Amino acid sequence: MAEAATKPRTLPYVAAITDGVRAVLNEQPTAFVAGEDVAEAGSVYGYYNGLLKEFGPERVIDTPISEAGIVGLGVGAAAAGCRPIIDIMFMDFLGECMDEVANQMAKIRFMFGGNTSLPVTMLTMAGAGASLAAQHSQSLEAWICHLPGLKVVMPTTPYDAKGLIIAAARDDNPVIVVLNKMSLAMQGEVPEEDYEIPIGKANIVRQGSNLTIVALGRMMHEALKAADQLKEFGIDAEVIDPRSLQPFDTDTVTASVRKTHRAIVVHEAVRFGGFGGEIAAQIQEQAFDYLDAPVGRVGAPFSPVPFSPALEAHYVPNAERIVAETKRLLGL
Repeated sequence: MAEAATKPRTLPYVAAITDGVRAVLNEQPTAFVAGEDVAEAGSVYGYYNGLLKEFGPERVIDTPISEAGIVGLGVGAAAAGCRPIIDIMFMDFLGECMDEVANQMAKIRFMFGGNTSLPVTMLTMAGAGASLAAQHSQSLEAWICHLPGLKVVMPTTPYDAKGLIIAAARDDNPVIVVLNKMSLAMQGEVPEEDYEIPIGKANIVRQGSNLTIVALGRMMHEALKAADQLKEFGIDAEVIDPRSLQPFDTDTVTASVRKTHRAIVVHEAVRFGGFGGEIAAQIQEQAFDYLDAPVGRVGAPFSPVPFSPALEAHYVPNAERIVAETKRLLGL
């Protein structure tokens, strides 16, 4: 009798984060995790659960409530030969440590003439949708993508969460992994073995012929819903998940636009000054002659994230807004 096929392992996004961090701690003897509530509590969302018991208090460390201190610890430890994973509980808290991020973590290798590497990985949680209000719900990836010296990735699926955390921790440069709080329960296939998602390589999630949708982070799932709805209007949308924002895979995006002749960029962050403007600029610089319409952009309104669930639902971009922008762009 033929042996039954092994069923693929499925994990939620939150457990895939744990799986990735565990793989790093097992692989790299100088790796450790440090941050607020990462040890005893397993983090505010539980994605370090079990690691304190497994690896001990010297490798899973609760820090004081000081984001500046956490980043300083990570930078110093990395410069001294360790490979730390530091946790900034919410992306909004980058404001508490931006000097250390912008003027130390991003620049120190250049200031030392390339004589030191800085293999520090930062995990942080972004995104709205949980009624956590204006100080715990922002998407600030444009801040950090503007800093030469940093790499920035945004895992969209459980598979990508594990693979990008491992890739970040193996990199000799500082890498910020921007996670999404509304994706934590999302299920997906995650292999038990260790693997990397290449930093700087986009993923064509869905093939299409006459519209390219470039969707960052959780918006990729909204883009897929929009692509289904757009079929009714005869639009065959290709959906691209960049996964890596810095470095950004311009070649994959522009190759798609040369094929489809139209593009829309979608992100959860505020539209004005968002990373989508950079993507749109790169498209028009490298594929202008192929465009049959201006590059569209979908993002949040220029406002702090509201606390009210009804207002927040109106604030966060979704599939319906992607469809509406497509119809406006194409005159449908």
